[in-house]
Amino acid sequence: MAPEKPLCLPSLLLPLLTLLLPQADTRSFVVDRDHNRFLLDGAPFRYVSGSLHYFRVPRVLWADRLFKMRMSGLNVVQFYVPWNYHEPEPGVYNFNGSRDLFAFLKEATLANLLVILRPGPYICAEWEMGGLPAWLLRKPKIHLRTSDPDFLAAVDSWFKVLLPRIYPWLYHNGGNIISIQVENEYGSYRACDVSYMRHLAGLFRALLGDKILLFTTDGPEGLKCGSLQGLYTTVDFGPADNMTKIFGLLRKYEPRGPLVNSEYYTGWLDYWGQNHSTRSVPAVTKGLEKMLKLGASVNMYMFHGGTNFGYWNGADEKGRFLPITTSYDYDAPISEAGDPTPKLFAIRNVISKDGNLLDFLDLLCPQGPIHSILPMTFEAVNQVHGYMLYRTYLTYTVSEPTQLWVPNNGVHDRAYVMVDGVFQGVLERNMKHNVFLTGKVGDKLDVLLENMGRLSFGSNSSDFKGQVWINGFNLGRYWTKRGPQQTLYVPRPLLFPRGTHNRITLLELENVPPQPQIQFLDRPILNSTKHRTYIYFLSGASEPMELSGH
Repeated sequence: MAPEKPLCLPSLLLPLLTLLLPQADTRSFVVDRDHNRFLLDGAPFRYVSGSLHYFRVPRVLWADRLFKMRMSGLNVVQFYVPWNYHEPEPGVYNFNGSRDLFAFLKEATLANLLVILRPGPYICAEWEMGGLPAWLLRKPKIHLRTSDPDFLAAVDSWFKVLLPRIYPWLYHNGGNIISIQVENEYGSYRACDVSYMRHLAGLFRALLGDKILLFTTDGPEGLKCGSLQGLYTTVDFGPADNMTKIFGLLRKYEPRGPLVNSEYYTGWLDYWGQNHSTRSVPAVTKGLEKMLKLGASVNMYMFHGGTNFGYWNGADEKGRFLPITTSYDYDAPISEAGDPTPKLFAIRNVISKDGNLLDFLDLLCPQGPIHSILPMTFEAVNQVHGYMLYRTYLTYTVSEPTQLWVPNNGVHDRAYVMVDGVFQGVLERNMKHNVFLTGKVGDKLDVLLENMGRLSFGSNSSDFKGQVWINGFNLGRYWTKRGPQQTLYVPRPLLFPRGTHNRITLLELENVPPQPQIQFLDRPILNSTKHRTYIYFLSGASEPMELSGH
């Protein structure tokens, strides 16, 4: 039961999130082992990522593919760096044109995607020699992926070129790289050379510092040899695998911290002479949905496969020689040609159930948040119209349902209250709404405030449920249930010529119908109030005011 006298929670509405990028010295991405989660700038964070390889996509198409990934609901892109693509001969380096991975990092920034980097030195990826340069084999006695001095000398030389160039792109330095993988599925390699892994970990730390999160990735059978103390352990598996068993095994190596599947397979590779590999949409989405419900972070491999142009395809040895096809379509959500597939839309639907509008704050407010001690008005931050999000974190645990109280009718005009992304209720100007909250210390409290229009005459008692854009033009608000207005006027010049697709975007704030429908009519419906609407004044008036449909 709530206390007899509601506990006032105005102190919870302290730091404000609306609109200015945090300074570099405040940026961080760390593991919160106490709560089994990541923290981004001190706030709980879970990534839903996809793999895309810049070396398999023409540079002119990078932006297109990254934008489609972001619009699918992803917040991170993961990619390898193939050593042999950048050092064709010893000491000769190429970071130009389609090899300009720093331009790719910039494109990812423009698409508002964070980055998980996998620089190897071995990457597999069904790429020529797993990304290792063929000139290494000029020394016939060399032992690859081991502590062999010849191999380590070449690796050290390469990373002393690459990693210092990566350093400015680390998240805590103001860049977008939140974590970096050391080696790649090393537990599946026969050598199991712990000294080699320790050497790589020390090299990465020496060149990148202590603040960047370093991790390993292995299949469940490779965790023993692939994991290393000091590196965060992650696992990879596909839709057909036993998720509960594999995550349980992962906990033996990483008892605390977020669960991570670094390669969740949306499809599979193709060999010459065999059928095209596919993974069914229901299988992929079912596994993804289950992982998200567990709170796990996940990277989908691949989200866009691309093409093995030229001679860059790799090959496998599985009892016989199996060369990889030129196409690396991978039955991925974005096809080799860059087209969205039914798998993409199904995945996007799963992500949208788990996430919400607030997951896209970096797109809606690219300037970032403004930090303040007390909540600021729309006018104070030059936000003339639309919405503003106030965000803070509970400073203590609220075990009993406790009323969220805003003094002096302080909500103008309508506010949606959420705790850790779960909708709790509505606060509204001049109306009595009882919103009771519970939560643990550190839980995220969001109040999304809608400006429903400043006063033009008398008191404003209207409210709305959503917004519509057509071809980028904001048509205005709608609320079909409340009425009276049921239609929005679409000026004819906004529509593209016949034969061209028009884009309609809806921001639905509450109760999305299972099958949304949009109709174009030749006349408006402006007087269709379907039910009695009441306004309850905070002054305690006992009689409600009934609105007409006019």
